[in-house]
Amino acid sequence: MKREDLTEKLLDIKREKGWTWKHICEQIGGMSPVLVTGAILGQHKMTKPMAANAAKLFGLSKTEETMLNEVPMRGTATPMPPTDPLIYRLYELVLVNGPAMKLLIEEEFGDGIMSAIDFDMTIDRQADPKGDRVKLGMTGKFLPFKYYGATGNAQAYGFKEE
Repeated sequence: MKREDLTEKLLDIKREKGWTWKHICEQIGGMSPVLVTGAILGQHKMTKPMAANAAKLFGLSKTEETMLNEVPMRGTATPMPPTDPLIYRLYELVLVNGPAMKLLIEEEFGDGIMSAIDFDMTIDRQADPKGDRVKLGMTGKFLPFKYYGATGNAQAYGFKEE
């Protein structure tokens, strides 16, 4: 069985049972709903206790449970550019605002990146009289660029210089 096959099996069971993502995430536990849902979709690894919870919930074999605990090949399920309208809007958000966000992050922190590994994300509903809004919250550890070969008093990392 390929991981994609397991994803389809899990989605079929979800549909057959009429489960919500909220229900599935509560039953599996252990991480953010974004990560649990992503793990069901094959984009994240579950811990062994989470995989055991998922196996019990979905009635999986030991092999399928073990697959949930394997490190996946991330990012392979979405074509680029994305064709789904909602995912495309997120892609567009980064295309349009990414350069400005990059400059503002570098001005505040220095030369480096925001981690997508040491990272937190929340998705919330925000009431608004004109129609409810999607509120995305993201925090990622700043990882300074390492200037390899730096000697003497040369700065070795891209932290903001004061």
